[in-house]
Amino acid sequence: MSHRPPSGLAAVSAALLAMSRHLEVRDVLKTIVASARELLDAEYAALGVPDDHGGFAQFVVDGVSDEQWKAIGPLPRQHGILAAMLHGAKTERLADVRKDPRFEGWPSTHPDMSDFLGLPIRDGDETIGALFLANKRCPKPEGVCGFTAEDEELLSILAQHAAIALTNARLYERSRELTIAEERSRLAHELHDAVSQKLFSLRLTAQAATALVDRDPARAKGELQQVAALAAEAVDELRAAVVELRPAALDEDGLVATLRTQVQVLDRAHTARVTFAGAGVRALPAAQEEALLRVTQEALHNALRHADADHVDVTLARRDGATVLRVTDDGRGFEPAATRRAGRHLGLVSMRDRASGVGGSLTVESEPGKGTTIEMEIPGG
Repeated sequence: MSHRPPSGLAAVSAALLAMSRHLEVRDVLKTIVASARELLDAEYAALGVPDDHGGFAQFVVDGVSDEQWKAIGPLPRQHGILAAMLHGAKTERLADVRKDPRFEGWPSTHPDMSDFLGLPIRDGDETIGALFLANKRCPKPEGVCGFTAEDEELLSILAQHAAIALTNARLYERSRELTIAEERSRLAHELHDAVSQKLFSLRLTAQAATALVDRDPARAKGELQQVAALAAEAVDELRAAVVELRPAALDEDGLVATLRTQVQVLDRAHTARVTFAGAGVRALPAAQEEALLRVTQEALHNALRHADADHVDVTLARRDGATVLRVTDDGRGFEPAATRRAGRHLGLVSMRDRASGVGGSLTVESEPGKGTTIEMEIPGG
């Protein structure tokens, strides 16, 4: 069966939709390259993102196997025809890239390329990348470029949308970095306050024990036991903070494994019994998984540090086409009607914002003396 290239508005629409589905920069770059190669029916495609030092910060290829790419060696520098794409606004359409005066050769393991189409990806006046296509899969006479003016126009449309997708992905990653920085700052502040208080009490109690050793050994023994208890509490605070400060391994381990690991560590670090159950939950978009993780962490923080709970149960399950997170504790509880005070104290506003930000909802059930249940539901999974 002969190979038939995609064509028409449907093919362009499919390529643009594919780019809009991703938020991570690396995923966006891969999708742009794959979409461009399929749309123009080329044998090879690549996309380079410049750095500030005369090279490429990222260089993504499609049509080259992993083994070939490893054999090619280091990332290409910004020279020759590649430099033309990154330092100018001009589209290049060549019958044979090897005969261009700017061509400077390539490694022996590099695939052989002839006809070439490349253009810069621009955000305003800034070139944020360059798309390269080579070896149009079509019959063509020797010395004639297989890429047409129509191909050039299609790639130009794709590049314009690629600029939007890439800019959005960069903004998304930057917002995540800022969120993480804010979270770490908050945790560092809490750690400083909590541990400082424990160590201050520890020092005073130790001083009291020292003063009592000679004249009242029995009371001194009691003070030393209190020293041991305070030291254990300080260690608990430090352990819990380390868990929260450690970057979540969502990309590598997934949400269920990440939650299970964090719950296990908290169970060891605190006197309360902390358990986790996760059944039948499929992978979710990165933003939803991160929101579920952060809400779980906030709810656990409340239960372990404010509610004086003996048991905390975390469950993640599917229900009627949705993913449902429940964090239940048997602590002191509170009156949900006092939403303003409780919201500030327990971070309920932040949790609701996280849930609504990914299309979900958050409900809180609590009663003084009867514990608290926080439930977050999001579509999918």
